[in-house]
Amino acid sequence: MSINVGKEIIEVGDLSFIKYINARTIEEKVQEIADSIREDFHEKYPMFLVVMNGAFIYAADLIRKLDFPCELNFVRIKSYHGTESTGKIDIYMPPNLELKDRHIIIVEDIIDTGNTMAMFKPELETMGPASISLTSILVKPEAHKHDIVTDYPGFIIPNKFVVGYGLDYDGMGRNLKDLYQLYQVQE
Repeated sequence: MSINVGKEIIEVGDLSFIKYINARTIEEKVQEIADSIREDFHEKYPMFLVVMNGAFIYAADLIRKLDFPCELNFVRIKSYHGTESTGKIDIYMPPNLELKDRHIIIVEDIIDTGNTMAMFKPELETMGPASISLTSILVKPEAHKHDIVTDYPGFIIPNKFVVGYGLDYDGMGRNLKDLYQLYQVQE
């Protein structure tokens, strides 16, 4: 498995992707989001819950643009898959993480169907936080199956597969500084 980077079209594994959003545009968007979060939370000592693995690059860039006290923790959310949908998720968080009366900001890489957030947010609410907000660098409204509000959205994109900036294809491509969209040759 490899990543071959050309000019605008790259190969990741067995698929081709075309450059979609460049690193500079991403950086500018992250700054806009940071400014909005700063305005709303600079006096509230929020806790950022970063959903691994995909959101780690976005979270690192975002948190470095904030100039007020905040806390950062990582969560892993695993959905059950199989022939029967149980409607449950496994949430792995640091032990003894106290969320009661805290302002929580969930950091995601992409809001696609919204299934994960539709199950995760209600679980967080049972822990008694003062508020729960959501930021995601990418949002695909066309793919939503739930009414999920992204309080601090990045780019609104069509329902096409993307890699780069933390998002992967078969474990590859997370390290790409730009975002790439699945490339399909027009026939």
